[in-house]
Amino acid sequence: MTVTDALLAPVLAADARRPLITFYDDASGERLEFSGETLANWVAKTANLLRDECDVESGTRVAVALPAHWQKAVALLGAWWVGAHVTDDDPEVALVDAEHLDTPAGLVVGFSLDAFGRPLADLPTDAVDYASEVRMHGDHFTPDPVPGDAPALGEATVDEVVDLSRRRAAELGWSSETRLLSTADWPVTVSGGLIDGLLAVLAAGGSLVQVRHADPATLDRRAGSEKANERLG
Repeated sequence: MTVTDALLAPVLAADARRPLITFYDDASGERLEFSGETLANWVAKTANLLRDECDVESGTRVAVALPAHWQKAVALLGAWWVGAHVTDDDPEVALVDAEHLDTPAGLVVGFSLDAFGRPLADLPTDAVDYASEVRMHGDHFTPDPVPGDAPALGEATVDEVVDLSRRRAAELGWSSETRLLSTADWPVTVSGGLIDGLLAVLAAGGSLVQVRHADPATLDRRAGSEKANERLG
């Protein structure tokens, strides 16, 4: 079992076509909505890219230096589906945006975060461009078995990340009816917005409205239009 199987599979089984992540960027005007099915296809493509082109396998140390963005969600879930250990400690592969291209790693995968899938400018010649490569990979993925005591996030194991996500969902009182509007960042740690703003929502079977570069003046109106019943950040 992987973190991705444990948290995403129940969402897909319940209603794969229901909106799962709605992403806004108030600086660019973007609004993108992903059903569970569509998000899972992107996660599968990412997992296939990491396994087939980047040689990521169970236990490979992978850094994810990206903002709270739908592509960070698929990067994390794709990495966990392959069995990667997401950590900043001596990563072998780094999944980064333009600001973090100098992350020391054996291989860098650059994310432009462009809504139209344009490649990342000024990418080093030995790096992989995510936007250019990911679309060529299949949207189905069959993971190899990963033990529950394998490292998943920092010092936490697969089982610990899954248990923490489910426990936080219960502590927050979240359910499949939860629609969370979040402006919180997603630090790659076992506390903060990654757990409360993404993984706990998945564990609860709810849905997420994630806003980057949030304009405070629009948030109340957006909460109403998106029917959000919880807020974070």
